[in-house]
Amino acid sequence: MAKFETLEIIHKDPNSSVFHLYLNRPSRRNALSRDFFSEFPKALSFLDQNPNVNVIVLSGSGDYFCSGIDLDTLNSQFEKSRSVDRGRASERLRRDIKHMQDAITAIERCRKPVIASIHGACIGGGVDIVTACDVRYCTKDAFFSVKEVDLGITADLGTLQRLPAIVGYGKAMELALTGRRFSGSQAEQMGLVAQAFGSRQELDDGVSVIAKEIGGKSPLAVIGTKAVLLRSKELNLEQGLDYVATWNSGTLLSEDITEAVSAHLHKRKPTFAKL
Repeated sequence: MAKFETLEIIHKDPNSSVFHLYLNRPSRRNALSRDFFSEFPKALSFLDQNPNVNVIVLSGSGDYFCSGIDLDTLNSQFEKSRSVDRGRASERLRRDIKHMQDAITAIERCRKPVIASIHGACIGGGVDIVTACDVRYCTKDAFFSVKEVDLGITADLGTLQRLPAIVGYGKAMELALTGRRFSGSQAEQMGLVAQAFGSRQELDDGVSVIAKEIGGKSPLAVIGTKAVLLRSKELNLEQGLDYVATWNSGTLLSEDITEAVSAHLHKRKPTFAKL
């Protein structure tokens, strides 16, 4: 299993295709360091390329999911920028921001579905992460905040681009401008999460059941569904239909359909080949 400084990969059930990826800086409330932005896409690529992985559950170690970008990371960026002239400082800062954006977008580039399992706080950069995930669940007492505006920053790692499509433009604007804290129950009401569970244990148990259910489906159908839905955000209806037709023309001839139909007729669980 790959080793990282800021992350941990755990395969809890050897008979399951569900793998767990943990933000693993509990002493810093899983604040996102410079190392995280280098390690996160590598961890996702490792899991994506592993044929034993069908589903990834993203969680936080300790009491928080994520408290946002580590302020030491922000300070180091500004200190580096002050050491050169303004034009070069701006170019370097833009490059750093693009590097961090790319790390978050790695969630969408990952073929396998990524499920966010959120407890405690999900602040700033944590919201950037979960809005890039494919499905989100949380505890009712979890809390969220698009906090960047309170730090004098325009949120720049994806929240402002992804949140409106999830909760609506007006709600996203209100949350981003106020930076206010809202609960897991409120997140469920506005559609940010699919479900808010009563406790951490209920969250873990519930997400485990859902992840295993998805993991038992045709891997080709699952990655195709993710790919087509992501692409649909930038295509009109006709283009989207053309894209899915092209996608399916390349995958419908697999043995997965035969196996799915046979399993249904014989009332058994299907068994699909690994990707």
